[in-house]
Amino acid sequence: MTLEKAHELIAMHSNLGSGYNRNAARMVLGEVMRDFGQETVDALIREYGLEQQWEIKPGTKFESAFKS
Repeated sequence: MTLEKAHELIAMHSNLGSGYNRNAARMVLGEVMRDFGQETVDALIREYGLEQQWEIKPGTKFESAFKS
């Protein structure tokens, strides 16, 4: 996954805002974690306000469903 695609998906799910979108955002963060690491995940969480919206905190470890 590219960072541009991750931004696009997180923005879309954040704007929709349901619990299903929270789970989808967590899946995207898992992919970002696998490909880019914790710093990038934390930056996305802060940029899109995911802690305020869904209580997804910086420093949370996410796992991808797809192992590299």
